[in-house]
Amino acid sequence: MEELLRVYGPGSAPAAHGWYALIGQPETLVILERMENAPFLLRSQWEKELETVFLDDLESAWGPRVYLSR
Repeated sequence: MEELLRVYGPGSAPAAHGWYALIGQPETLVILERMENAPFLLRSQWEKELETVFLDDLESAWGPRVYLSR
C-alpha cells in the first residue's frame, strides 16, 4: 500500500495528470480488500453505478492478479 501511494498517489506524476484518482482516498482500502476477496462481485456492482476507468486504474496500479484476465 505504501508503494502504491508513493508511485501513484497524491503528488505523483500520474496524479498530476488526473490518473489513479482513487489512490489516496480512504475508501481505497475497502476497494482493494474487495479486489482481493470478491473481485467479480466488486466489478459487477461497480459497473452498475460508476465509471470503470477508476476501477481499471486501481487494478492496474495494484498489480496483476489472476482475475484480471477476463
